[in-house]
Amino acid sequence: MLDRQRVIGRIRQAFRDTEHPGDVFLQGSHEGCEPGEPVAPFMGIADWSQLDPAILDASYTALSFFSEGGFRYFLPAYLVADLEERLQTADPVFHLTNGFSDRVVTLPAGRRVYKKTVGKSAFVNLLRYGAMSWRDHARRQPSVFTREEAGAIVAYLEYKRDQDSHGLNAEDINAALDSFWRDRAATGPTHQAMRQHLKEEAEYLKEIGGGTSD
Repeated sequence: MLDRQRVIGRIRQAFRDTEHPGDVFLQGSHEGCEPGEPVAPFMGIADWSQLDPAILDASYTALSFFSEGGFRYFLPAYLVADLEERLQTADPVFHLTNGFSDRVVTLPAGRRVYKKTVGKSAFVNLLRYGAMSWRDHARRQPSVFTREEAGAIVAYLEYKRDQDSHGLNAEDINAALDSFWRDRAATGPTHQAMRQHLKEEAEYLKEIGGGTSD
């Protein structure tokens, strides 16, 4: 079983050099006023490790409304606060595991009892997103994490699963680990690969702009 402090240390190390996307790119949805309100407290915050857990808890819905870059940058603050048992409302586990498993629920309606599949096989919204399932949707945002970051998330999820004596989230956590997170931790792009790509892009743009590369 993983030690809590070791998991916290791994998270801090993995996200130490994660780039802030910039305030203009923190909010993922701009439909209505609801998305902007929970994201607003994170504007101007340039170091996720300095965030007060009280802000995280008060803005727990921000995890649903961050952009991909915002979610990547501020997620470790939620993970560390959760491991330190300083969250009362925010639920990082849900946002890392939702959409990777299925459940069938029975719903009485009129004279019939309907069986509805809830989870990865269900469609998100046929009119808006076509054939996109919740599993397709669930894989999109986590794809922003590097190999190192995903490895820290795996450690966090395994710790949360192993510490839950009632196994309330075990099925969801195991499905997410098996369907996505372990593979991402093994094969995802590394921090170094991303830095190299940015370096090469900068050199290319400099060249086509008429300058010379050093």
